[in-house]
Amino acid sequence: MTEQPFDTDLAELAPADRWRIWMARAEAVLFASAEPVDRTILVRVLGPSCPIDLVIEDIAAALSDRPYEIARVAGGWQMRSRAAFAQTIRTARGETGPDRSLNPREALVLASIAYLQPVTRAAIGRLTGREVGRDLIGRLHRSGLIARGPRSPEPGAPYTYVTTPAFLALFGLNALRDLPDLEALQDAGLLAPEPPGLDALPLAPEDPEE
Repeated sequence: MTEQPFDTDLAELAPADRWRIWMARAEAVLFASAEPVDRTILVRVLGPSCPIDLVIEDIAAALSDRPYEIARVAGGWQMRSRAAFAQTIRTARGETGPDRSLNPREALVLASIAYLQPVTRAAIGRLTGREVGRDLIGRLHRSGLIARGPRSPEPGAPYTYVTTPAFLALFGLNALRDLPDLEALQDAGLLAPEPPGLDALPLAPEDPEE
């Protein structure tokens, strides 16, 4: 039996029925994906004629009273639990203590990279007033939150470091331009109040991809 091609346009359906199927397909893809889903993937299953942004808006509205939502993350969309249920989920997992996987030193270095990228390890050390060890950079690299950037024009051409899409996803950001100011980071408990060196960071970083 010959497999029928996947019908994305659904031209034979009434507009209302077509819309409901587009919404169901988009929600299924988002639900099944552990990573942010970009527009290319949604076009593959919904077709080029589908107004994807409007479909996503309607799904988000339908989920308004649910404990999960659709968020713009790392250039795509991702289904995630609402922040109000974070403690519920941590309790179900048997987790205790504050919801923070980064220690203060790692958070400081990660914030420095996020706001100043591409930046060298030595430059981060000068900013924070304390040498940044290779092991700390290695931990952030293994976690997938940072990656090597271009070599610096400084003597010795050291590597620079940049954040990754995983960094954006972890903090619920769509792009680097969405980085919060430092006070917001402190209020979220990700940085200690008035961490040394961070007062020198710019509060409105540019997105290097733009």
